[in-house]
Amino acid sequence: MSYAIIGFGKIGQALARAFARNGIDVSVATTRDPASFASAAAAIGPTVIPRKLADAVKADVVFLAVRFESHPEVANALPNWKGKTIIDAMNTFADPVDELAGLPSSAFVAKAFPGARLVKGFNHLAAGVLAEDPHVSGGRRVVFLSSDDADAAETVAALAEQLGFAPVQLGKLGEGGALVQARGNSWGPLIFQDLFKKTP
Repeated sequence: MSYAIIGFGKIGQALARAFARNGIDVSVATTRDPASFASAAAAIGPTVIPRKLADAVKADVVFLAVRFESHPEVANALPNWKGKTIIDAMNTFADPVDELAGLPSSAFVAKAFPGARLVKGFNHLAAGVLAEDPHVSGGRRVVFLSSDDADAAETVAALAEQLGFAPVQLGKLGEGGALVQARGNSWGPLIFQDLFKKTP
């Protein structure tokens, strides 16, 4: 299984740190030339590999960690996303609800990635918290996942476990996904809730 993070701001770098801590290779890309962020990637660890966007999106599992308004540009990097799992780690703080055609933000994003299996996840924690080692207080930090594709949710749950987190499934995008959605002035009740699952 191959992995990529698209977006290398605070959230993208926090995710990259999780991969580096566990010695898992991950491609990182932005719409810029990879040379422009190569030193930042190297500072995180040798398993964080800067790539051009067109190369990074060839990964099996792709994190979206760009600004919400930039996701169509990422979607245009491939004509079809069939067989790929997309993890929507974005929030839509400033976007008016009516611009999303009444859909949950992740369901709206899914329409831009034809053929992909989309999972909402890793978006409810602030970047500084997400960057920390998730093994704390005798347990592991929780990440919430929601998807309309149960198999994709299981795939991402397994990755979350590899990265040291405790995945909690919230159900479908229109139901559980609303609990972790930040959109305009409407925030789900689980946004920024830093929870832990005790290790048995």
